Amino acid sequence: MPASDGLIQPTLAVPFWSGRGPGLARGVMIALGVVAVATIILLAMGRVPICKCGTVKLWHGVVNSAENSQHIADWYTFSHIIHGFIFYGLFRLLRTFGLPISLGMAIIGAMLLEAGWEIAENTDAVINRYREATISLDYYGDSVLNSVSDMLAMLAGFFLAGTLPAMVTILAALAMEVIVGALIRDNLTLNIIMLVWPMDWIKAWQAGT
Repeated sequence: MPASDGLIQPTLAVPFWSGRGPGLARGVMIALGVVAVATIILLAMGRVPICKCGTVKLWHGVVNSAENSQHIADWYTFSHIIHGFIFYGLFRLLRTFGLPISLGMAIIGAMLLEAGWEIAENTDAVINRYREATISLDYYGDSVLNSVSDMLAMLAGFFLAGTLPAMVTILAALAMEVIVGALIRDNLTLNIIMLVWPMDWIKAWQAGT
């Protein structure tokens, strides 16, 4: 099959993704270019490249600490994987309404959405919103390293959604939400609720009071 069709063999090579736009390889390259541009923007915004503690950790699991969202991965990495699930589903849904986009174009679109969020959540307005409405009192924004890792986690989630059966993807997302929610009293769903419509009882439960 021609690469311009945006098809992958065997698991992602569904006819569903044939259409106009870049294929897989070019789509991934452009998506990584979006990551690079977002990195430059974040640095220009004054975000720290790595944790101010001076170290780089593969995993940091203490949510209520100044090092949260400063290293490569943390509990919120699972939320970004779910972002990838959601974006994959979103672009497949757009295809059902007749938008003839290729897989590569979908990857680029997903990364633009994710990069846009990473930039937005590191603005003073959103940082202050987190600190006022959620339990993230020690949150002062992500390090650039963490933001880049989050964008790549989204990309991984996108590809997982493309290779796994739809029901498995849905169950995986639910499992991540339930397990992370039980362990740290926060997850993607609660994060959205507390940003958009803060509830005192949720905040009290998250704080353990």
